[in-house]
Amino acid sequence: MKNTIITFMLLLSCSIFGQMYNPVKWTTTVEKTADKEYILKAQAVIQSGWHLYGQYIEEGGPSPTAFTFKNAQKKFELIGKTTEDKGHETVDKIFDMKIKYFEDKAVFTQKIKFTSDEIVNIAAEVEFMVCDDSNCLPPSSEELSFKIPSAKKLASAEVTTDLTKSDSVQTEDKSAEKATEKAVVNHPEKNKSRGLISIFIIAFLSGFAALLTPCVFPMIPMTVSYFTKQSKTKAAGIKNALIYGFSIVIIYVLLGSIVTAVFGADSLNALSTNVWFNLIFFILLVVFACSFLGAFEIMLPNSLANKVDSQADRGGLIGIFFMALALAIVSFSCTGPIVGTLLVEAASKGGIAPIVGMLGFSIAIALPFSLFAAFPGWLNALPKSGGWLNTVKVVLGFLELALAFKFLSNADLVLQLHWLEREVFLTIWIAVFAVLALYLFGKITLPHDSPLHNISVGRLIFGLLVLSFTIYLIPGLFGAPLKLISGFPPPMHYSESPDGFGVSGNSAQSKTILPEGAEFGPQNIITFHDYQKGMEFAKKAGKPILLDFTGYACVNCRKMEELVWSDAKILGVLKNDLVLISLYVDDKKELPESEQYISETTGKKIKTIGNKWSDLQIKTYKANAQPFYVIVDHNSNNLTQPSAYNPDIENYYDWLNTGIKNFKK
Repeated sequence: MKNTIITFMLLLSCSIFGQMYNPVKWTTTVEKTADKEYILKAQAVIQSGWHLYGQYIEEGGPSPTAFTFKNAQKKFELIGKTTEDKGHETVDKIFDMKIKYFEDKAVFTQKIKFTSDEIVNIAAEVEFMVCDDSNCLPPSSEELSFKIPSAKKLASAEVTTDLTKSDSVQTEDKSAEKATEKAVVNHPEKNKSRGLISIFIIAFLSGFAALLTPCVFPMIPMTVSYFTKQSKTKAAGIKNALIYGFSIVIIYVLLGSIVTAVFGADSLNALSTNVWFNLIFFILLVVFACSFLGAFEIMLPNSLANKVDSQADRGGLIGIFFMALALAIVSFSCTGPIVGTLLVEAASKGGIAPIVGMLGFSIAIALPFSLFAAFPGWLNALPKSGGWLNTVKVVLGFLELALAFKFLSNADLVLQLHWLEREVFLTIWIAVFAVLALYLFGKITLPHDSPLHNISVGRLIFGLLVLSFTIYLIPGLFGAPLKLISGFPPPMHYSESPDGFGVSGNSAQSKTILPEGAEFGPQNIITFHDYQKGMEFAKKAGKPILLDFTGYACVNCRKMEELVWSDAKILGVLKNDLVLISLYVDDKKELPESEQYISETTGKKIKTIGNKWSDLQIKTYKANAQPFYVIVDHNSNNLTQPSAYNPDIENYYDWLNTGIKNFKK
């Protein structure tokens, strides 16, 4: 019920015609209190009749005010929590809870202390929501900058910075400008958390796979025996093994942190559609695959391993840490390709995904060492080392080779070269997994394989699964959707034969006269890629518009198109009741010189069509993830809350119908 009320209020706030609300203006001040200690103040001046919510509100209420202080280089520390004025507290009848809010003015204060001699300006971001008696504006965010001069200057005066952005908005597309004024924002936080959970699970399973390689598996009994024999008591042995496992986690998480710091958490996501990023990692994964298949071994310098190993003899906590570091270095020829692949995949997700990935991987590596130290009797149940360990490496090599072509496909899709279309991609995958099946059945041997006189039951069953998967891929060459791997191959319409081999054209398509500027898109839906032309057609057809912010290299976009849009009732709605405008944010075609401009949101020059649609999405909806769907009317008014990735067919169907019903009112 509360969600319904919130949605209604947000929709109502968008229905007021021709008015741009901007009821809050933010300023910042800085005061020095002691050596290296400062008080940062952010003041909100609130327009009469409006109120701003406090920081501490229960879940289910309006969005609270929240501050994020950017401190990637750890040059300062926060002292205590961000405090706020007394404000007003009341039991809100709409949300049915006690809520704190501010009128006219609110001051938020944060005390900080610099941890180094270098004094720097501090950037922050505030997220907030404002309402009046009848309207609530969408949750919004504002960049704050706290200018901190030298101590001498600061002692005599405080610095004030006006951070309010200009109310005037200029865009080339007037329809897009109206959408900016009336946007309803839906931050896909749940999808981000789900993405991080999936990264953690995949990394955790990859860690277990790394354990079953020739470089790591034999180390388990050796290391555990060392701790149990060298320790005076069993408890001491368990403690040392736990420290050893914790050290492994620290080492790999540190690696993930370095990747995040080097690339920047905010820029990693943008790399996923970068052509050079995809090409470089295609080459890297092919190299990793060749290493696992036995062509060569990727080794760190022996001098590094020797230096680390010498430190491991020091004993104590430092010695145990260097033992863990020695394991990471010695086993690099096996774990390196797995770690590299995980970092590549995590980097394409953006944010802190590399850190989360390395956390999952390292926990899986560290667990056996700690558990077997606690229960050394379990070592007797471990299988003996042998040729099966190399088999694990080879299987991982084939999987990495298959994954590599996903990155090459991304580059081809972004550039629209049509070199690696759906049929070619599937042919490569069929060949890779067919050869893997032959290998598992013992028909092919590789350089480091032991002689195979017979195959185990487990290897036979796994070989049958791979063979079944290979046969499953074959109908995809003839137009089958292959929903099990949706999002990995290029989409159905990016194909030599979109309707399957031997089919000259879909009968429904051949009878349909496409409107100007339209083409057949996913699931043969009539699709526009130009915002203005799509809007003009929607007005003539008398239908609402579905804005689809998407990308050629967007995996979740393909999953939505192939798993959700293919559902009969949803496909009927998309074909008959809406006009689809798909805006590709990674379209590299350059805009005419006269249409290029400087973005007011990022300050960067908008040169390509993809830049234009990405800028529109960020500016209008304060979101940069794809897929992102918005249903609007002919005046660009939102008809329902935007939706992000939503694989729930029933929920997505209800969302579409809500927008259509609101259009007909």
